[in-house]
Amino acid sequence: MIEIIEAQITEIEERLRQAMLTSDVRVLNELLAPDIIITSHRGELLKKQDDLAAHESGAFQFHELNPSERQIQVCGEVAIVSVRMQIVGSYQGSAANGDFRFTRVWAHTEPEIWQIVAAHISQVA
Repeated sequence: MIEIIEAQITEIEERLRQAMLTSDVRVLNELLAPDIIITSHRGELLKKQDDLAAHESGAFQFHELNPSERQIQVCGEVAIVSVRMQIVGSYQGSAANGDFRFTRVWAHTEPEIWQIVAAHISQVA
């Protein structure tokens, strides 16, 4: 069972990556839980609306998102993902390139629907 969940999470993580690359707000809206808690690499707390608005407005522009070192830990109906991401892009017109680590908590918010309920981003020193 754990292998099946890990495969599902791997697939949905790729769907998330593609949605971030193209700022596909429709897909991002599906993948982010309504009450998601996001902690940015600056320590700011963000809500779902903040993330979607940044994509919709073009404030976030990702040209490359190259994942590595992905780890998935399954705990019942929750999956925790840690992934290192090399980012090439911009935020509000300024270069935002770098090496980041994302931690995401995926949960079944409805039967057979995985959504991110918490996310944390840190810049790798």
